Parts: sequence; structure tokens; C-alpha cells
Amino acid sequence: MKNRRCGGVLMPIFALPGEYGVGSFGEGARAFVRSLARGGFRIWQLLPLCLADEAHSPYKSPSSFSFDPWFVDIGTLAAQGLLTEAERQSALGRTEHTCEYSRLSERMELLARAAARASERADIRDRVRETMARFPYLSEFCSFMAAREGEGRLWFWQFVESEALSEWMALKEYAASLGIRTVGDMPIYVSEESSEMAYHKEWFWLDENARPAAVAGVPPDYFCEDGQLWGNPLYNWQRMQEDGFAFFHARMEYMLTLFDGVRIDHFRGLSSFWAVPASAKSAREGRWVDAPGYALIDALRPLTAGRLVIAEDLGNITDEVRDLVRYSTFPGMRVLQFGFLSESDAVHLPHFYEKNTVAYTGTHDNNTLLGYMFSLPDAVRRRVLSYIGREGEDFNTPPVYDALLRSLFSSAADTVILPMQDLLLFGEDTRFNTPGTREGNWAFRFTWQQIAAAPWERMRRLLEIYGRTGN
Repeated sequence: MKNRRCGGVLMPIFALPGEYGVGSFGEGARAFVRSLARGGFRIWQLLPLCLADEAHSPYKSPSSFSFDPWFVDIGTLAAQGLLTEAERQSALGRTEHTCEYSRLSERMELLARAAARASERADIRDRVRETMARFPYLSEFCSFMAAREGEGRLWFWQFVESEALSEWMALKEYAASLGIRTVGDMPIYVSEESSEMAYHKEWFWLDENARPAAVAGVPPDYFCEDGQLWGNPLYNWQRMQEDGFAFFHARMEYMLTLFDGVRIDHFRGLSSFWAVPASAKSAREGRWVDAPGYALIDALRPLTAGRLVIAEDLGNITDEVRDLVRYSTFPGMRVLQFGFLSESDAVHLPHFYEKNTVAYTGTHDNNTLLGYMFSLPDAVRRRVLSYIGREGEDFNTPPVYDALLRSLFSSAADTVILPMQDLLLFGEDTRFNTPGTREGNWAFRFTWQQIAAAPWERMRRLLEIYGRTGN
């Protein structure tokens, strides 16, 4: 039987190194893929590629089918003759360590120049036309953005989105040539200001004024004592079920075209979801409402059979959610950092991991492993050290973190994925996101030197020891 055990790294596009102020689908991504192969990893897990909101979060997007324009590589546009050398130089970044969001507004003008030149190229016009015809919901997004910004912007968005798709697919093919599979991330919800809401109101739970009757969030939890008020419109599941879940079928088909596998964000929302009145000031005012998860899973099976689909079964998990995960046959997620919270979270300790599981040191919403260890109360930190056989030792030493990683690699979980920060033992200041906050997230970037200096050879040895270098 083919060995399914493998290892992967979580790295979002925005965090990649590069010359132009934010990570892109360019050479920084290819250098990272080569590093993954060098380290014996077989999976690259990403965060959503869709257009982010004003707080730079990709989990509240104006379309689940979109691409963020910032990921279009400036060097690739210049190589196609769509930007001059002077224009390329003008886009060069000024800092390596964070996304230069304050400057990226200037990028739209540069992309507009590239789009104008592309409109004169028959080969590019044909490619854009084919892309829009193949992906109608992506085409809808372009029309939506043009309606917001002016009809003269339709070609701009069609070109930018088509270019992003083309660059991504070339990058995915490059990764495959080196034995690396890509795993995308599918947010469960979209923004109220989205093409889905604009053109398909029947999919959503709305009031008599066509505004959300209730919005998404989660109740109080480990991350936030008041819960999290996300504000996304909720779905009209009855209407979706009537049309055979056409929206989710199209989303899954699209994601499995873009990626080798996909993580379904907030999977528990397919069992029941936290509905907060639209006028509420806090997520505490919400209630659980049932969703038709079993029927949805059945509708998606023709697409998901034989593919890696990860169920993000974290948070307020009930027996009903666990039953739905088992019914789906998708691997669930286990997070080492959660294993020491309480006895009820012991399922996240490595010796309890089941085979059909994807195990993480932490997710994009967690502290880094080093930051986590520093933040723990002394009593909990002693439990961690005892668990890995390092009682009484200084926790801030390489052997301690080596033992923590070994506890994951040696577990029964088919797949182990590490955020890039945890390969480098970076601290809390490098985390990607702090739930419940809007400032300072989705901005940390790695440098070329940091990627090169990661312990790739040591990771390969660990992966080989625990049988995780196969496909």
C-alpha cells in the first residue's frame, strides 16, 4: 500500500520573500518550493488567495473565486513586456519584513498600465476570454468590481484576475515537478459586499430589506472571551439544498482545480453555525442553528473522492460535529498547542492522534510555538516539558523544540504541517493573525536569508526517521 505519511509547511503567499513589497507568485515562491523539496516536505499549505478585506484578512472576501491583485508578480509582467524597466524599479519594496500595504495602493496604477498594454495583445485577449468563459463566477467578480469602480474597469479586472490565475497555475505545475502538492484554504463565508451577495441573494439568509438577518461569528472561546463577531452574511441553507448546493459544488470544483487539496475553514459551521443578530454588538448574543452538513457532503462526494480535503474541526466541537467529520471521511485537524489547555482538549496530544488526521504545531490563528511556550503559565509549561521527557530543563533550548516536533512526526497522523515560523523558531512578533483584533495581522514576511537558513537538512532527517518523505 502506498505510504500516505508526509510532512508539509504552512506558508501564505503574502509572507514569501520578494522584491516588490509583498509576496507574489514570482521567484520568491519558486525558491520556497525548492526549499520544501530540499527539506523532504511534500505539502505546501497556503492561506486563501482571494482578495482580502480592508483589514487584509482573506476570510472576508468580496468573492470566494477571486485572486488578490497584489500576488501578481511585477517581474513577470515586465518579462512579458507589459511594464517598462523604470516601472518595475518603481515597484521595488523598501522593507523585507512586512507587507507594505500603505504603498500597495500605488500598485493599482501600475497594474492598470500593464492591463492597457495587454489589451493590445491578441494572445493575452484570447487567454483572458478563455479564462472568463471557463470560470463564470470569476467573471462575475470582475463585473462586480467594474460596477463598483466604473465600467471602464472591466478589462482591468479581467486581465488582472486572468494573469493571477495563469501565474498561480504555472507555480502549481512547478511545485508538482518537484514532488510538492499544494493545499488551498476555502473560507466558509464571504463578505456582505461581495459578488455572491450582489448576484445571488437567494443563497443568503436576508431580511425584508435584502440585508443580512443574522451574521456569522463564534461564541466565547480560547481566543476571545466575548466570542468573535465576524459579520459575514449567513447562508439560506434550505434554498441551497433545493438547488443541490450549486454554490458549494462550484467552489469545491474551483478549489480542486487550483490546488491538489483543500482545507475547509470552520467545518463545524456545516453541522451548526453561530448566528448573531445583525444589530448585535457582541457575538455573545448569538445562537446555534442547524445546517444540512450530511446532504452537503453527499453532494460534494463526486468531487472530493480520492482528494485531500481537510476538515478544520476546531473550536466548539460537539459529538454532532465529530460524527459529521467521520461521515465525510475527511481528515480532521489536531493542534499541539491545544493539547495542554485542559483534560477535555487531550485529543490534541500526539499520542491520541488517529491515522486520518492532519497535525499542526499551530495554525495561522495561533501564536508561534516559541511564543506559545513563553506565554504559558509555569505549571502548564512544566506539563509540556514532562510530556516530552524534558522535566526541569530550560524550555528555551533547541532540544526542547526538537522533542516537540518529534512528538508530532512520530505520531500516527498521516500528515504533519508546520507553520514556517516554527521551522525557524520565531517568536510571537511573527505570528500571522491574532483573532479578535484588526491591527497588525496578515503582514509578517520572511526574507530570502531566513528561508535559506531554515534547518531543511535536519527536517529531512526527521521526516525520513518517521517515514514522512513519501507521496
